Amino acid sequence: MIEALIAGTLVGLAETRQGKNETAYALAKIKAHAADGDSFIVNVIAFSSEASAALMALDDGNAVCVSGSLTPKVWTDKQGNTRPALDLIASNVLTVYHANQKRIEVSASSDCGNSA
Repeated sequence: MIEALIAGTLVGLAETRQGKNETAYALAKIKAHAADGDSFIVNVIAFSSEASAALMALDDGNAVCVSGSLTPKVWTDKQGNTRPALDLIASNVLTVYHANQKRIEVSASSDCGNSA
């Protein structure tokens, strides 16, 4: 597998499902764009509660970055054309909300050190 960082937009809404041991996980699809203008759909599964919650909080079209183990695959469409597919097991999810929260935390901690 490949460790990857994928940035894109959520396609549809993420959904939660239950595993065999009653453990919850989230499924999502992310549309990512390549440098040559092509776009790819990345199938994302998140087992950690933090990553699952972050995916579930997003709406269709929201920007998102996911990191984790990436598996490239190939599928054949109805016309017989082969197309790339990407499956990612998300270990971390970063959204605009998370970036803003981190910026607020860093700003607050730097303000504390500057007051004399």
